[in-house]
Amino acid sequence: MGKPAALARLAIDVFASILAPPRCAACDAQVGRLAAFCPPCASTVDAAGADPEGALAAFVYGGAMARAIVRLKYEARPDLARPLGDLLYRALEPHAPSLREAVVVPVPLHPSRLAQRGFNQSGLLARRLARNLGAPFAPLVLARGRDTPKQASLDRGARLANVAGAFRARQPKRVEGRAVLLVDDVRTTGATLAACSSALVEAGARSVVTAVLAMA
Repeated sequence: MGKPAALARLAIDVFASILAPPRCAACDAQVGRLAAFCPPCASTVDAAGADPEGALAAFVYGGAMARAIVRLKYEARPDLARPLGDLLYRALEPHAPSLREAVVVPVPLHPSRLAQRGFNQSGLLARRLARNLGAPFAPLVLARGRDTPKQASLDRGARLANVAGAFRARQPKRVEGRAVLLVDDVRTTGATLAACSSALVEAGARSVVTAVLAMA
């Protein structure tokens, strides 16, 4: 990202915060410009440790972080993707030099679920992350071929079977020979990320790194 573009984006963010003061992503209390949570809610947010599956996971799914993600996804709050996406970027910032050349790809929703919700929360987080990294954003690379049952209601074995073959690359040229940063909101068993990664590798991606806002 060039310096003039970065300064212009910072000015836009400052102006937006003046027009609409930022609120806590979990409880809507007013917070500072760079804060996603108020102090009481922030005290319940825990950074994630090393992920045994290799994903870059920012936080543990619990407390105010879980509440914020539920609000984002199920309470029609796409505005929360902005502060949460910034949190994800700050957590991944130590890895930023190696990620800026990667194509940022979100885990897709099935079209019927996208129409019902009105937005893809992973796409909004990925867009914000790509913006902060200055990396290319490719939201349409992956498609979900069938509307699978929600993973939260299934055990590990059922989750793996549920998403097997559910994803395909519809824009393989965007990732062919490229490193890919695959973004999702929450990782549980890792079945969805693994299925998406397989589809990207089959499409010719040189490598796939996964990043999630929270790890359950």
